[in-house]
Amino acid sequence: MLAESMDRAMEGHRYRLTAFVFMPEHIHVMVYPLPEADTIDALLKAVKRPFSYRVKQLLVQSQSRLLERLTIRQRPGVTTFRYWQEGPGYDRNITRPGTAVAAIDYLHHNPVRRGLVDRAVDWKWSSARYCLVDPPQQYPGLPTVHSLPSEWLNESP
Repeated sequence: MLAESMDRAMEGHRYRLTAFVFMPEHIHVMVYPLPEADTIDALLKAVKRPFSYRVKQLLVQSQSRLLERLTIRQRPGVTTFRYWQEGPGYDRNITRPGTAVAAIDYLHHNPVRRGLVDRAVDWKWSSARYCLVDPPQQYPGLPTVHSLPSEWLNESP
């Protein structure tokens, strides 16, 4: 479901996903905007809102007790379902190819640093096999990954 939300949002808001890692309680993504891309806020909203809606519907259908834990009181008489952590997250603009490559490497090694796998390519829920294995491997059920723009690949760090 998350991969579908990401693919739809990337296409609809004119971004390309370059790298990602789904961790047990958070995600990391690296994207680059295409010409006439929407704001990053619009992109994130387009990923998060449909996904959390679908999660809520599944919890309602299964009568899960988790639904109660994810429903918070905003103010007296007003509650809301909160799947995503409140706040904007951490983002930054990367303007140098070497920095982008280092950021992708850092992102892919999150599961290794966490002790979840020995090698980044062993973590199923990431783009490491696309970025680090030759030929690149795209897996069904995961978001579509694109290489860095060619002008970045041909530029020295």
